[in-house]
Amino acid sequence: MHIGLIGGIGPAATEVYYRALVRAFADAGRRLRLTIVHADAAELIANLEAGRNAEQAAIFARFIDQLRAGGCDIAAVTSMGGHFCIKELEAVSSLPLANAVAALDAYFAARGVKRIGVMGTRAVMESRLYGLSSVDVVAPPPVELVSVHQAYVTIAKAGWASPEHCAYFRAVGLALHRDQGADIVVLGGTDLSLAFGADDPGYPIVDSALIHADAIARTAMAAG
Repeated sequence: MHIGLIGGIGPAATEVYYRALVRAFADAGRRLRLTIVHADAAELIANLEAGRNAEQAAIFARFIDQLRAGGCDIAAVTSMGGHFCIKELEAVSSLPLANAVAALDAYFAARGVKRIGVMGTRAVMESRLYGLSSVDVVAPPPVELVSVHQAYVTIAKAGWASPEHCAYFRAVGLALHRDQGADIVVLGGTDLSLAFGADDPGYPIVDSALIHADAIARTAMAAG
């Protein structure tokens, strides 16, 4: 199966998906067939913040048409924030979509996780990860939510996280775990790995991008 990714939203997240897919196929001794198109992170963020779901879905649909023309069999949006319009996109996409929300639901259900904390864009946090059904989802309190969103948008656009941003997101994650009872803190923004890296923050975390990428790889390999 030829995988198509809508990348660039942001570039750092695209690299996470790319490396994860390369590693998964290499570990399985399989040949990776992959095409990536480059979307505009600033355009996505503007449409997300304005609630322009249909408009962003139409933009993604044009990229998916390019992927289909390039021989892709399945497409994925490499951004949890970008999933704000996933229902609208599913209605107009010319390819089947590997939906990150479904992948996260399956991941937590399989592991019996009961309560998760989430950081990411305002849409991700306010929707409690777009209404995951398998777990109880908690987000930062309203007074903190806007600051988390703004800090996330800043690192997503820049493609890097300052030491101050790293410390900030780690503190927010700790509060979700310690004060709000989250068993696991989910990096619900696919660029948040920039703020966490490989270091242990002192509480359990999972990266939504890696969960999604693993689900894409398994789907593609199962199809041959």
